[in-house]
Amino acid sequence: MDPGAISETILAVLPHLQTVLFQLEENRAACLGLTLSALQQQLSRLPVPFTLQQEEADEHGLCHCCIALAMFAKAFIDDLKRKEENCHPTAEEEAMKAEILKFCMRSLKEPLLEAELNQNKKSTLWLFAAEIMVSLPAIKEPIPGLLLFSSLKKFPMIDTSLSKESLACLAYLLFVQLITIDMFPAVFSPVFILQCNMDHINQLLSSLEKVEDDSLPVGLLDLKSFYNAPQVRHKKDQQQKTALKEIEITSHHAGVEGYIVKNIRNQVHLSIKADANRWFLGAELLPLLDLVLSLPQGAETDLLANMDRMMESLNLLRYLLMQDKELRRNANMWEDFCRIKDDYLRMLRVSISMSRAYYSAEMKALKEDQRLKAKDRNTSLYFCVCSINRKAKVVFVTQVLQSALVTFDLMESLIVRIDEITEEKLEELH
Repeated sequence: MDPGAISETILAVLPHLQTVLFQLEENRAACLGLTLSALQQQLSRLPVPFTLQQEEADEHGLCHCCIALAMFAKAFIDDLKRKEENCHPTAEEEAMKAEILKFCMRSLKEPLLEAELNQNKKSTLWLFAAEIMVSLPAIKEPIPGLLLFSSLKKFPMIDTSLSKESLACLAYLLFVQLITIDMFPAVFSPVFILQCNMDHINQLLSSLEKVEDDSLPVGLLDLKSFYNAPQVRHKKDQQQKTALKEIEITSHHAGVEGYIVKNIRNQVHLSIKADANRWFLGAELLPLLDLVLSLPQGAETDLLANMDRMMESLNLLRYLLMQDKELRRNANMWEDFCRIKDDYLRMLRVSISMSRAYYSAEMKALKEDQRLKAKDRNTSLYFCVCSINRKAKVVFVTQVLQSALVTFDLMESLIVRIDEITEEKLEELH
């Protein structure tokens, strides 16, 4: 059948199929499942657009059909939500949810797994992806359960290969395209989330015939589960550099960023240990250093909020200076490294000075406030109770301020040590 005829037929029959299904009093779930499966099977015969221009042209009607299918399924989802407001779901309604879940999983595998999406340009397929992502929690299948706790295993009717590729796409839509990321709980640690997604990324890599250089972030955090894919083993070093750079740019979380900086140091150490591997010792290292040895908001960066990243960055600098013989093999590379180091330390010193002045002023103001309140003390029971509560709060705030000042001292001590190492290395050269 001509591709254009397929899309026209799907768009023409959808309203009538919806009417018939809503009129069914029995076996509605089974009929809905068969209908969605048949429609998606026909839809799979249409080519998926590879560029935004192709998607906008929608020559074969795939994009329009996807949106129409999403609206078709949404009508049944809304119906389920209305019924659940009044009573506990019946077995038939649970079966309806299972069929809609299978529809979502098939949609994730095809066409969304092959689609070229861009969160800055919300195309038709991007909107279709968003509709699928919203549908999952609407049928009581929250995304964290699917991605992090394997809740899909309770549906044995869903094919294993389908579920693997679908969940990989689901992770991509959530963490890369950031679709419904605002609905994702912030209680999970970054490391736990990354570990849970290793298999999903490995699945995407395994489904590729060839992995192009710098095409995908493969070597996330050096976890072993990645290396089951043969493509990863061949391109691990180059793509690990790319992965670290991409995660650093997109993470916006000091804990994750600190972990990444630590992993860069580990990779440099491995490069020195295995002389044949030079990826993290040459010019390729410079873009990573330029990225991680910087302050997100310049001198006004909140050093406490970014403490993990700052401390790991200083430790990385100290380590690289200790390994100067390896890095000096390339004179231009060493010169650029020294420039990055000097710029970073100069800005960090200014930021530490500003931060210390601010927290010292806060500490002074707190002590002055306590001194003034001490003059107004009385012996009433009300005062005693309030005084206890206020004193506990003051102790907490004081500890926070003192901790901040200690952190700044620690950062400065590391900077001093870096300066000392720099001087020692210069003396060795002379």
